[in-house]
Amino acid sequence: MFDPVIAPSGTLLGLLQRGRGDGTLHALTAPRAEALEALNHCVLRDPRHDWQVENRSLYYARLYLDLNGELDAVEAHLFEPEDVLDTEESRTGLALAVLGHLASYGRRDALALLRRYAAIGSNWAWALDELALRDEDEALRALAAPVLARFPAGPEGEAELAAAVRDAFEPRPWRLWAEDPRPSVATRVRAAQEAGSFDRWQRQLRPSGPRPGWSVRAVFDWAQEGLDRGAALHVPAARCLSAVAGPEDRPEIVHAARHGGDGARCTALRYLADAGDPALLDLVEAAVADGGTLVAEAAVAAFERMRGAVAVTRARGWVHRPDLLGAAAGRMLACHGGAQDKDLVLAALREAVRGEGPDAPTLWTLVDGAGRLGIDCAAPVLRHVYRETASSHLRGRAARALAATDPSFATGFAVECLWDCEETTRELAARHAETGDVRVVERLRRLAADPAEEAEVQTAVRSRIGPEGPRRV
Repeated sequence: MFDPVIAPSGTLLGLLQRGRGDGTLHALTAPRAEALEALNHCVLRDPRHDWQVENRSLYYARLYLDLNGELDAVEAHLFEPEDVLDTEESRTGLALAVLGHLASYGRRDALALLRRYAAIGSNWAWALDELALRDEDEALRALAAPVLARFPAGPEGEAELAAAVRDAFEPRPWRLWAEDPRPSVATRVRAAQEAGSFDRWQRQLRPSGPRPGWSVRAVFDWAQEGLDRGAALHVPAARCLSAVAGPEDRPEIVHAARHGGDGARCTALRYLADAGDPALLDLVEAAVADGGTLVAEAAVAAFERMRGAVAVTRARGWVHRPDLLGAAAGRMLACHGGAQDKDLVLAALREAVRGEGPDAPTLWTLVDGAGRLGIDCAAPVLRHVYRETASSHLRGRAARALAATDPSFATGFAVECLWDCEETTRELAARHAETGDVRVVERLRRLAADPAEEAEVQTAVRSRIGPEGPRRV
């Protein structure tokens, strides 16, 4: 999947792509046709940079309900010829998840689309999972024949069927089909269930990779062999090293961290970090200076796993470096520094935004650090990150940091956050938004009554709305 093109944050499309609460608020006041066009654009062209982590489906489903939106565009997208050519889950996953939420809200047209797509669509397994959570037993039983027809009779088809049963996210349909009165259905599904269970048992009996009893050298060799195949195995190799290495092996491990091949060097650095070995700091500096990209990145990652005053002190000396070690030092101070490090963390935050933009990965830790340290002067930068980032998770972190640093948060961004796409951000808003705003009171009541809302959000809402009515912060 290509990186999505995100519209400017000041536009309706840009707000909806980001999943911001202001997106919903603006859509409800915009011309309905314009709002539906922007909403369909988002659902049919998933705007998330990490579609497996960020939430949008409930956010978009609620907006379809508020706009009484038709699903013609979603239907055309699901059943267009490209569905046969592009079978990646990312092409249709968001649309199917939105339909699932709409079905939960009672939209029969969404339920019908899911049933139809589960029968003939390429991403049928996702649609089936959505139906497994929401549909009636009889309707699920009716899908047995078209789903099983996807797997031709014969060893290859039966193996594919067994894998599908084994990997199903929601097992309910397969359990229903295993009890189906039609022998042609029940027999195949039961055989597939047994084959999947046997496959898991076989894999448990034939583990691959290092085992207790291997030498330190054998673990290093395994890590290097993996790297030669294009697989970075230094993280699991470091865990294996913890199982096989003793105090007498430390000189060999330290030597590998300084002079070994890339696989051994990365593994040794990771191991020494987890062991809290003080020699790691000098080894990290050397790895950044003379190692390749993989070794330098592994060294920086190892450094950031360290704890204690020695690592923080070294970070204060490295934080001004204009390289990845300097950036890591800023993150170290954000996580573990004290009040004396506020200016250094603020400088690192500003430099990251200025140099890499509002979506820089390093911002996740620096934004958290600004909130943890209560850096009031960081509020303007945090507001910029909140508005501009395309990551709904980073925006949520920025909101949390603003709650700790910006006195205007309760009457400003917290109100918008009640409509945010991320439940953790809505929970934060439910605890902070000023209830003097009539929109806040109405929204809190709606969240409290919404069966699709997360329990944590509703708990936060109940902490603000008691029997006597809403309470101010």
